[in-house]
Amino acid sequence: MTAPVRRERVRFLAGHGLSQRHALRIARMSTSAFRYSPRPDHNDVLRQRIIKLAQKHRRYGAGMIYLKLRQAGEVVNHKRVDRLYAEAGLQVRRRKRKKIPAADRHPLERPLAANQVWSMDFVFDRTAEGRSIKSLTIVDNATHEAVAIVPERAMGGQQLVRILDQLAKTRGLPKAIRTDNGKEFCSRALLTWAHARGVQLFLIEPGKPNQNAYIESFNGRFRDECLNEHWFTSIRHAQVVIEAWRREYNEERPKRSLGGLMPAAYAKTLIQKSVKLASDSKADCY
Repeated sequence: MTAPVRRERVRFLAGHGLSQRHALRIARMSTSAFRYSPRPDHNDVLRQRIIKLAQKHRRYGAGMIYLKLRQAGEVVNHKRVDRLYAEAGLQVRRRKRKKIPAADRHPLERPLAANQVWSMDFVFDRTAEGRSIKSLTIVDNATHEAVAIVPERAMGGQQLVRILDQLAKTRGLPKAIRTDNGKEFCSRALLTWAHARGVQLFLIEPGKPNQNAYIESFNGRFRDECLNEHWFTSIRHAQVVIEAWRREYNEERPKRSLGGLMPAAYAKTLIQKSVKLASDSKADCY
């Protein structure tokens, strides 16, 4: 018989004319156990914040939840977050993926400043009526920012060029763009555009997506945290939701590879470093 059940039995007997001591003797319960009052749960507020964050970001693990709490200014131990996260049963179920046999790896050099190298690729999904969505994803390899995500029903070389020209007005153009061998990226329109603007095009080897690892990693997060979490009723609905997720990814989502910073915040630190190096330069002395 559990303590709560014994406690209720004592109350029942005491309410029917027995003394508390007699009722405790019948229920075989000590006075200290009957009068014990559990301590309040000091982790309840933190537990509710963790659950709320996990419900908002359903593919975030305990490590990402911890970074979001620190981002909000809350001082908390990561071990406590791990324990409360596990107790609440919030563990993210990892999706199994097919193992790829070992092959020669081509390490990528990480640029030192923004707009040096971008990576581009396409990610496919469908709307409610079964029609396809073709999303162009563009990532800055230095800052890990999602430069743009453009969902359309279809996209050719001419439309791709127009999108890049629009980005040039607000962000500028990169020195190089890394892509796979898709027909849009090998089109005459893109080749002519890149040659006219002095942008180098790096094409990876066929069948080796690891040579474009930055965009492949981003596409995995994009599909896991956005596409798989939403059911798009129309292309317009997809455009609104995807753009909102892109802004959150850049401005609110911390990344371990960036020291817990958001991509937009990390981009600012790179700018500050470049300005400091320029001001400390002794080129005028020579």
